[in-house]
Amino acid sequence: MITRSLLFILLWKLLNIAHGENCSIFERDSASITDDIFEEIKEYANSGAPDELFNITAIESIYSEYLSTKYNEDIDLNITQLLNKYGYPVEQHEVLSSDGYILTMFRIPSDGPVVFVMHGILCSSDDFVTTGPNNGLAYLLADAGYDVWLGNARGNVHSRRHISLSPSCAEFWDFSWDEIGRYDLPAMIDYALDKTNQKQLVYIGHSQGTTTYFVMCSERPEYNDKIKLMIALSAVSFLSHTKSPLLKIFSAIYPFLWANLKALGIYDFMPRNVLLEFLTNTFCGRPATAAIICDSIVFLLMGPDYAQINATALPVIFGHMPAGIATKQLVHYAQIINTGTFRRFDYGKLENLATYGLLSPPDYPVEKITAPMVIFYGLNDWLGPIEDVEKLISKLPNLVKFITVPWDRFSHMDYLLARDVKELLYVDVLNLIKESLNGSLSG
Repeated sequence: MITRSLLFILLWKLLNIAHGENCSIFERDSASITDDIFEEIKEYANSGAPDELFNITAIESIYSEYLSTKYNEDIDLNITQLLNKYGYPVEQHEVLSSDGYILTMFRIPSDGPVVFVMHGILCSSDDFVTTGPNNGLAYLLADAGYDVWLGNARGNVHSRRHISLSPSCAEFWDFSWDEIGRYDLPAMIDYALDKTNQKQLVYIGHSQGTTTYFVMCSERPEYNDKIKLMIALSAVSFLSHTKSPLLKIFSAIYPFLWANLKALGIYDFMPRNVLLEFLTNTFCGRPATAAIICDSIVFLLMGPDYAQINATALPVIFGHMPAGIATKQLVHYAQIINTGTFRRFDYGKLENLATYGLLSPPDYPVEKITAPMVIFYGLNDWLGPIEDVEKLISKLPNLVKFITVPWDRFSHMDYLLARDVKELLYVDVLNLIKESLNGSLSG
């Protein structure tokens, strides 16, 4: 009850500021924020859900696990050092997108079929190895004999370079996940296929890694022919039914927030810099504090699952995540939450007319996504609610399988970080790839 009240007070005060009381920077434009958002937050605070987010019993259990373990040296290692430590070869490759961004990929080389893995929002290639060789997807794919390529989108910690723009200038950050799907994915896929002399690869995407894939294969449908199988770990496209209170708040106030961030010269969000390193080391550097503070924030955004927390791995995970994004990526998600559509970025009527020749941005033609697809769904995934996933499925022409992960509390980040992710998910992923490659995969 105490945590519920504190959460309500915190969110109420935050939105009072955004609503114009206390004379904030939002005051001028705040009149159009309706009281509905306040009622929604009040309803959430009274629902009991916050008590689950701050589950004291679970946190005590995590702390006990922490006390029984030693310091994990992996906290201080980067992705290449982690792979080398556990006996895996690693290569670093640089790829140039057609609009000038220099993207970094990491490869665990082999002579096997190519599997390309793409991270989600605020993440990077690192998140497929930070849980260790027993649970990390990149390790398991390499163990199965695949040639593993880990992508990195423009703007994250590994891809903050451009042939002429500096990350310190606004122009560098003028992109959303549309450009990642339109330019970054094609460049990285073409590079991996050319380097390995292959014609097709298996694509695995998590979160935004699925969004960008949907953009690529609908806007550049020729890339469907280069995909042997696409595996979606949480299919994120339509988002109007999201259960995330933080995303609901952001989508309600984003026009005012974004305008003022731009006025302050802030175009990126949670970059992996000295300040963020200090914060994550301080608040997320031990399993107990990582669970109490950092994981609770993630849960509030994406859905809670304390039972699947891998306590001793959390400091390593948060030593690499968040990895930085453009603020415009969040704004684009906020727009599709508000509109119930899956469409291109909305610049406003006049700029839309100049950019698209239309007053409103066009929808992504997802019916053009013809490569075989498997979607995994989590029952507690706040960024992949079933209503929105079903809306996407109704438009896809070649969905081979839809699989519900057999864990009632399976949430958005469990696809990467769950204690039992290998048994709950990755065994099925590996079997699906094998079936696809030998021609036995069917619905």
